[in-house]
Amino acid sequence: MKILNKIQKELKAPKGQVNKFGNYRYRSCEDILEAVKPLLGEAVLTISDEIVQIGDRYYVKATATIKEGDESVSSVAFAREGLEKKGMDVSQITGSTSSYARKYALNGLLLIDDTKDADTKDNRSAEPTIEIESEAFAKANEAIQNETDTKALTKLKTDIAKSVKLTDDEKRSLIEIADTKIYG
Repeated sequence: MKILNKIQKELKAPKGQVNKFGNYRYRSCEDILEAVKPLLGEAVLTISDEIVQIGDRYYVKATATIKEGDESVSSVAFAREGLEKKGMDVSQITGSTSSYARKYALNGLLLIDDTKDADTKDNRSAEPTIEIESEAFAKANEAIQNETDTKALTKLKTDIAKSVKLTDDEKRSLIEIADTKIYG
């Protein structure tokens, strides 16, 4: 799809938000959408959410789709609602989880990389932040979603279990997602 290729090459989505607690800059779903709109031309970009249960946990499954004529390409990302988040009611927790899943679905579709690089070191603390762990989660989840071979999925599970970039909760969640894909 030519328009997607063009957008992936030309998109500049600056990190317009600041996390004062972690002392780093990040881009939100809204930042990405504002940056991509001028590049869409006649193409249509949609994002949808669905609540899915995997094992005993609920996830927001976000799907970002770009469509031009009869062609479409989609990317999916999952985010799990926390049981509670200080200062948020239940609807705010779901909303923030949706925004997070949508951001990573857009990242996958538009080839946006949120990892630390030389251009952003001055915007980050020296200590690892949750965004780095979350990016590792998003990448591992994307690998699971794109894999169809059972043996490869089993190897992914082993790699996830050994990862130092993922929290124990993220590892458990990713292994559950892989198991669901393997065993149905």
